[in-house]
Amino acid sequence: MHPVATVVLALAVILVVAKIAGDLATRVGQPAVLGELVGGIVLGNLSLAGFHAVEPMKTDPSISLLAEIGVLILLFEVGLESTVGQMLRVGGASLAVAVLGVVAPFALGWGVAAWLLPDHSIYLHMFVGATLCATSVGITARVLKDLGESQSDEARIVLGAAVIDDVLGLVILAVVTGIVAAADAGTEMSYASIGLTLLKAIGFLVGALVAGVFLSPRLFAIAFRLRAPGTLLAFGLAFCFLLSWAAHAIGLAPIVGAFAAGLVLENVHYRSFVDRGEHPLEELIQPIGSFLVPVFFVLMGMHTDLRAFADPAVLGLAAALTVAAIVGKQACSLGVPRGKGDRLSIGIGMIPRGEVGLIFASMGLGLSVRGERIVDAAIYSAIVIMVVVTTLVTPPALKWSFARRGRSGA
Repeated sequence: MHPVATVVLALAVILVVAKIAGDLATRVGQPAVLGELVGGIVLGNLSLAGFHAVEPMKTDPSISLLAEIGVLILLFEVGLESTVGQMLRVGGASLAVAVLGVVAPFALGWGVAAWLLPDHSIYLHMFVGATLCATSVGITARVLKDLGESQSDEARIVLGAAVIDDVLGLVILAVVTGIVAAADAGTEMSYASIGLTLLKAIGFLVGALVAGVFLSPRLFAIAFRLRAPGTLLAFGLAFCFLLSWAAHAIGLAPIVGAFAAGLVLENVHYRSFVDRGEHPLEELIQPIGSFLVPVFFVLMGMHTDLRAFADPAVLGLAAALTVAAIVGKQACSLGVPRGKGDRLSIGIGMIPRGEVGLIFASMGLGLSVRGERIVDAAIYSAIVIMVVVTTLVTPPALKWSFARRGRSGA
């Protein structure tokens, strides 16, 4: 079969599965992304029922490449939903919640991995801690909106902290992947190398934000002079991909650059395009995301081996990681000043890992030290269970918490 025919057939199957599974998830009050993940799990395990036709999709390099581009688009979209100004205005409460919401889960995740996986390397222990750091901004925002609480004090603190969480989580991910890469190259881990990678990650984010604030208005002013259709979309994607390449060039994950690109771009930078009748960049990106992002989630689900769930050790690890993920985010509520909001609701709102946790887990599948993978199939399956459970419990738990607050008059 022609290579293009193979890819388009795989895309047809993946997209149909993604949309059907996403629809089923939304009908039962869950995020569509969760349905896409579960749909991928079912699709990837059809071989257990004797159907092996979809197995080549798991390792098809073209599908994997499209999925990786989908991740860049996803992080770009997440960044577009926030601005540097909003991050600076969230206040001390969100910053304190965010810092505690990264430190506590990272430490608990590291501790759980070291306790239950003592035979694995310290690199795995660090990576498991990193997967527990971030919070899914999209899922939390959707739940708060559905509950009619998007303008509450709790919502403002949670959403501000979730954005900062993503930034801090990406920095930690950059440090961990940098340490793993150094170990794979035969360089021993040292505090100096950790510090250098940390400074590199922070320096890139700060540099990208500062440079982007000055460069992006000029870039889009030049683009505005061009009359070719689709100019705004082309320059927006070019900016995203350029910063993704720059992040990779200095040894960071490309998703760091994609997120920074979205964070830098603001409506005011391309308002002239909107004034002459074009759609905003967020609306132009959405169809591309609707195509590529589900490919990533379905493919991540396909990499989950249901046979691993029959292993009590995998289920035990998944349960321990889930508890660590929930307790770690509850600890962040200690950063909320008294009288600034309901601490329990804020802690619950920070629980879902969603798409961000899956992105971190997928990167673990590609990391290795001297030919040995950092994250194997069993550990990956345990992380997926943690992501699914934290995403499932948040909507009903938040609904209960806000109802409790209303009854108590808090």
